[in-house]
Amino acid sequence: MSGGKLVVVPTPVGNLADMTPRAVEVLRTASLVLAEDTRTTGILMRHFGLSTPMASHHKFNEHRDLGPLLDRMEAGETIALVSDAGTPGISDPGFMLSRECRRRGITVETLPGATAFVPALVNSGLPCDRFFFEGFLPPKKGRATRLAQLAELPVTFIIYESPLRLARTLADLAGVCGDERPASVSREISKVHETTMRGTLAELVRFYTVNPPKGEIVIIVAGRERPSAQERQHRNKYNVSTID
Repeated sequence: MSGGKLVVVPTPVGNLADMTPRAVEVLRTASLVLAEDTRTTGILMRHFGLSTPMASHHKFNEHRDLGPLLDRMEAGETIALVSDAGTPGISDPGFMLSRECRRRGITVETLPGATAFVPALVNSGLPCDRFFFEGFLPPKKGRATRLAQLAELPVTFIIYESPLRLARTLADLAGVCGDERPASVSREISKVHETTMRGTLAELVRFYTVNPPKGEIVIIVAGRERPSAQERQHRNKYNVSTID
């Protein structure tokens, strides 16, 4: 096992006061902070009076920079990894570096902390004992197929979306799940203008078609209700086809 390590550090999705003292200390003592966007992370670093060197680490350069970063950690350095907001690896860069560290015997430590979908899920009022995290949908290829698969899930599911595509995505969901499927839309989690709208998919489509949102979006959709035992017995009696 090498002396260095990678520390995955969640950062606030909104309010900077959500940053934990442990996370601040890791960023202060690391040899290097890898940031999805150094300009965004620079705001965080200045807020906490941190001057640790930073370098960009995102999907366009992670392959190129992988080898030198692994070499530095094997030589004993501690490198911290952050994304623009939330936990790296959750719909953000980070998985590849974490995987390669483990392959080379480099310790990976992941701090607990902020991620947008957990408060959105709990705020939705929908069942959260079991759930499915989808993240961002395919923009084009495979989108219709993926939506149809999500519609059949028997558990609450979670989608990240941009404000520009929200109304369209809600309409697509209503098309495959039905207008009356319960759902919620949370935006600006942990920020001053945080809101959560709850209703049926049809109601949410109508609202956001005339009220275009701003900020980061989390969509929570109720799972498909399975027919009761009595309903299944009725279908079987009359030979009604079912996929359940």
